[in-house]
Amino acid sequence: MRELNEKILHIELPDKMRRLPIDERGFPVPKFVPWIDGKPEFRGFDPDHMRTCVRLKRCWLCGAPLGVNMTFVIGPMCAVNRNSAEPPCHHSCAEYAAKACPFLSQPRARRNEKGLPEQRADPAGIMIKRNPGVTLLWTTKSYRVINTKTGPLFTVGDPEQVEYFCEGRKAKRDEIMASIKSGLPILQDMAKKDGPEAEDVLAGMVERAMKLVPAE
Repeated sequence: MRELNEKILHIELPDKMRRLPIDERGFPVPKFVPWIDGKPEFRGFDPDHMRTCVRLKRCWLCGAPLGVNMTFVIGPMCAVNRNSAEPPCHHSCAEYAAKACPFLSQPRARRNEKGLPEQRADPAGIMIKRNPGVTLLWTTKSYRVINTKTGPLFTVGDPEQVEYFCEGRKAKRDEIMASIKSGLPILQDMAKKDGPEAEDVLAGMVERAMKLVPAE
């Protein structure tokens, strides 16, 4: 077993994630990551693991059974439409990801689209290909699976708890608001194409989501 990267040594690795392999950089490889030609492909996901998570309610990150409370790792825009392309995780696994994952913990990180393997699977829904800068941990007791032509989408239930992270720490209100303001025009453009009724629905969803943003 490889040693963890020195940048994340100070972050406690949850017991359930200790069984995961470590990549050549020293980062744990989540259960959903497919292995292609002997290397983990972090830009894709394993469809078999997705089906297992949906059918048996397993953690997206570690693969172990989930309990009553389940945590979705999403961006602030997902708090508006309450949809996620990924199933839930244990809270401890989700928090570790928010703190240790290079993409989630580094707001300036960008998705590398170069050299994507043909066998890589993409998540369902319309993906907003940006780093939101802020990660939202949405803990709930329920969710609903929507089967689409491209795979399952997950509509999250009412939150028991919401936590915002930025740079591996609890996010500040201005950081959360900056992320929302930068992503909202994308949803507004989509709603505008569908007409005034869709724009009104979106406005209501935004108002609902803003109630979950913590005060300073």
